[in-house]
Amino acid sequence: MFLYNLYSFPGINEYGNDGYRTTDNAANTGNTELKNIMLSSNPSSATITGGWDWSYLRNVNLFLENCEQADVTPDVLAHYQGVARFFRARFYMDKVKRFSDVPWYDQVIGTSDEELLFKGRDPRDMVVQNIFEDLEFAAQNVKADQPTGAVNKWVVLTYMTRYALYEGTFRKYHPEIALESSASTYLQIARDKAKQIMDNGGFAIYNTGNPGSDYGTLFNSQDLVSNPEIIFANINEDQVKNSGWWEWMFGDYEVSPSKDLLQAYLMTDGTYYTSQADYETKMFVEEFEDRDPRLMQTYAYPGWELINTGTYAQGGGIYVQKLQKNFTGYHQIKGFINNTDQVVYNGVDFPTLRYAEVLLSYAEAKAELGELSQTDLDMTVNVLRDRAGMPHLSMNPPADPMQEAKFPNVTSSMKSTILEIRRERRIEFALEGYRYDDLMRWGAGKILEEEPIGLYFPGLGKYDLTGDGIEDIVLLDVSETIPAEKEENELGVKLIYYRVGPQDSDANVYISGDNMGYILSIKDRGTFVDPKYYYRPVPQTHVTVNPNLTQILGWN
Repeated sequence: MFLYNLYSFPGINEYGNDGYRTTDNAANTGNTELKNIMLSSNPSSATITGGWDWSYLRNVNLFLENCEQADVTPDVLAHYQGVARFFRARFYMDKVKRFSDVPWYDQVIGTSDEELLFKGRDPRDMVVQNIFEDLEFAAQNVKADQPTGAVNKWVVLTYMTRYALYEGTFRKYHPEIALESSASTYLQIARDKAKQIMDNGGFAIYNTGNPGSDYGTLFNSQDLVSNPEIIFANINEDQVKNSGWWEWMFGDYEVSPSKDLLQAYLMTDGTYYTSQADYETKMFVEEFEDRDPRLMQTYAYPGWELINTGTYAQGGGIYVQKLQKNFTGYHQIKGFINNTDQVVYNGVDFPTLRYAEVLLSYAEAKAELGELSQTDLDMTVNVLRDRAGMPHLSMNPPADPMQEAKFPNVTSSMKSTILEIRRERRIEFALEGYRYDDLMRWGAGKILEEEPIGLYFPGLGKYDLTGDGIEDIVLLDVSETIPAEKEENELGVKLIYYRVGPQDSDANVYISGDNMGYILSIKDRGTFVDPKYYYRPVPQTHVTVNPNLTQILGWN
């Protein structure tokens, strides 16, 4: 019961974290820590004050210091010790991601323990070694067969795979921490633990042979416990543990998907969308033609029917993309429950750990180690493509110039394959909250300087957004007035009018050019200072109390 109080796993809010953590997958009109840092003239430990909290760690260590008093068999004791050490590893991995070097504590600190209270940072390498010692103990001792919703062996191994891949690639692509020589150690752990799950976990990609819906089913299910792909679900039940779901992810609250993410999806024949000569000026309806089916299970597409109108939508029926300044014009349906029954969305489960992650982690780790084969691709990436009805990925595909431009620090002989595995990861986990950590570990922070853009319009006038060939909206110049009597289209439906103009004007929608171009979401994302902004400073108040907590990597 003590350990159950330490349970804290991602839930419904993850569907917005590609926006709230600042990535190239989504725009966000609200404040985010990284956006504020990038726009600030002098971010410092006085202005960045989050993340230095240790109460959770004390609870874990308190358990580990006292659990041996329990009257239980050795295997039961070891199981719960393993669960506690798993939670300690999770806690510390989050600290390492944020601060790099942090003080390691594996005991409860008392008020008289001055040496411990005033110690400085321990080196990242030492802390990470301790993290993986905890994880290995947990992997060896946490039982595989546990009650629904409890941490089991496969949960531990999946997190171990995730953290090993993170640390291995971070060391490889971040020369500033001078740990490149040990990158392969963690990539090998990621490879081996992923393979252990693949060989012994009994999981499988959810695939009923319906590429137009199987993927989307994972994100609107009332029962993920019985789904063969789910390693761990955040389980919800109406009036018992409500999901906390509401329609913010679809409407115009703060977050909206980007054109850059949409353009990453392949064509149905496996070719790059951006290899088309006119890809930059394709209209909204054209953008969804002959695309990876996962796109239309992630983005609201032409002809999609809205049922759950909620707070931020403009009415039910065939949805007409709502445009608004500071939003891209794209709408997210991944994680959106298109049902008006509150019992349904209170009880929707969240797929916290999916077997798809294990497969892609295995493929990426082997590629980064230079060991990947076609057999490896066929049992990982291509299993996911089979669900989507997409052509298989082959070794050493033609390089995509767009991917090469995003990741110029990839120099491996398997470069083009690594880039395509990264694409597959982006698509498979789009808008699930993975993207920020991926960009950080790949040393790709500069990507975040590019402001997300939205739909393209070649000029003023009437446009079809539902794909039926009948106009739905009208774009007017910012100087014009929306008429009181609105024109009706062929269906007898009144057209929706928008005044478009530059940012900082009183237009309804901001646009990049002179009455033509891309919808603009934000004016400026600022500058990503490399390598400083991959890390955060220790808050100044804590350094004042303990001067041994010196700042590193350019922070003050």
